[in-house]
Amino acid sequence: MTELYKRAAVFQFEYRRSPDQDAAAPVRRPIVVVGAGPIGLATAIDLAERGNAVVLLDDADRIGEGSRGLCYSKRALEILDRLGAGEQVVEKGVSWKLGKVFFRNDKVYEFDLLPEAGHKMPAFVNLQQFYLEQYLVERALDLDNLEIRWSNRVTGLDNRPDGVGLTIDTPDGPYVLETDWLIAADGARSSLRDMVGAGFIGRTFEDQFLIADINMKADFPPERWFWFEPPFHGGQSALLHRQPDDTWRIDFQIGIEADARKEQEPERVRARLDRMLEGRDYSLVWVSVYKFQCRRMENFRHGRVFFAGDSAHQVSPFGARGANSGLEDAENIAWKLDLVLKGEAPESLLDTYHLERSAAADMNIGHSTRSTDFISPKGPAAIGYRNAVLDLSRRFDFARRMVNSGRLSTPATYETPLSTPDADTFAGAARLGAPLPDAPLRNVDGFDVWLLEALGDDFTLIVFADGAAPAVPDGVTLLDIGAGWSDPKGMLAERLDATPGATYLVRPDQHLAARWRHYDPALVAAALDRAKGIVK
Repeated sequence: MTELYKRAAVFQFEYRRSPDQDAAAPVRRPIVVVGAGPIGLATAIDLAERGNAVVLLDDADRIGEGSRGLCYSKRALEILDRLGAGEQVVEKGVSWKLGKVFFRNDKVYEFDLLPEAGHKMPAFVNLQQFYLEQYLVERALDLDNLEIRWSNRVTGLDNRPDGVGLTIDTPDGPYVLETDWLIAADGARSSLRDMVGAGFIGRTFEDQFLIADINMKADFPPERWFWFEPPFHGGQSALLHRQPDDTWRIDFQIGIEADARKEQEPERVRARLDRMLEGRDYSLVWVSVYKFQCRRMENFRHGRVFFAGDSAHQVSPFGARGANSGLEDAENIAWKLDLVLKGEAPESLLDTYHLERSAAADMNIGHSTRSTDFISPKGPAAIGYRNAVLDLSRRFDFARRMVNSGRLSTPATYETPLSTPDADTFAGAARLGAPLPDAPLRNVDGFDVWLLEALGDDFTLIVFADGAAPAVPDGVTLLDIGAGWSDPKGMLAERLDATPGATYLVRPDQHLAARWRHYDPALVAAALDRAKGIVK
């Protein structure tokens, strides 16, 4: 249930009739994406930037009612930066890296999510979802090969071996559109999921939480504050986040038995806020009561239909794993589908989308389930354990590691057949199958560039030169450190544990696919084939 007390920014778009609606026979498009939320927009932009023609359908004509999604991780920001929206998000949003945990009246500990320098993107940025969607729509409109069709609601789906037929309802009536590949990013209540006859596996929680977005002038720092049993909230939990525009997100745990409709009544919401804010002036922006689920589809691929974001998996909001994980879905399917469409990889590569992203979903579901069990313990024994851990965390590091106020989102590490196992030993921050850590570089012209900006749209080979630059396979970008590029602060070498001659193969989604102490063209070629799903 949601009630808007003050209308948050709304961006409305005009419905336009497509020539496809007037064609004598159904028109076939290479790629259709359904859902113009952050995940659908990111997927469509990524595919279009790689040179593919994309049609994006959305059943609404607007974005931006309520803050909704809020907290974007460093990895999500790096993905958005590659798509052309990251800098806008950071500029408008509230960057933060510190979190504080309170038990009753006392701060029991704090944490720093990015204690080291040398990264372009911050640990996290808080930004209302409608701003992110605005930036992504603006980016999409810049791409000639990406068409957004607003007020186009999919009402039927025919999933065939050679493509997908869609029945689409519009203000002008229905029409039929065909596509080679369909990506469903139509949210938690996905109608397309129902159309392919798929359900969810996992757990549904009855715990309820009240979200209140408020406008308030306050000098609280840009940090994540979480309270267990605060005096101002009757022994339940509460969470405070800062947003742009003097807006603050406050979450109150309200219990299983609470009446969701009554809890959204303005006087009841204000009574809770007044106890917390102790006389500060504020105004309500947006209020909602939610329950949540930790569950996913059994398979993210159904023939030529792929599911991404909330349509494929759902988690609790504690830890900011929903949208961040969905953006990782978007980039995972985009580069793989692009290679298949270009004939550079077999169609079987697309099966690894489910393999990699369902494993990531299981990781997120596990973290979210454990967070919820700690935040909302059931029964005297669980409550006693939780409170004992919180008491001990005031003084002991081991107990602080057991406190779970929502483990914050971290990127997936893919332990799959696409990665070539290490033959050599490596230390450093980089992990095989994980996204590369960023680092400052300098190009041959003396300009400072971030590593992740320098990576190619296809595969990239990073070589720490110990001689002439090696020849690399077609379509692979060479980043030769020491012969064309320099590592002025030594951060890249430290994070990759690089020695002279060290070589690293990076996937189009910036995940590390293989690494060796010395360049060997045969090993590189074999690892490249493996990363593309080519079996010889």
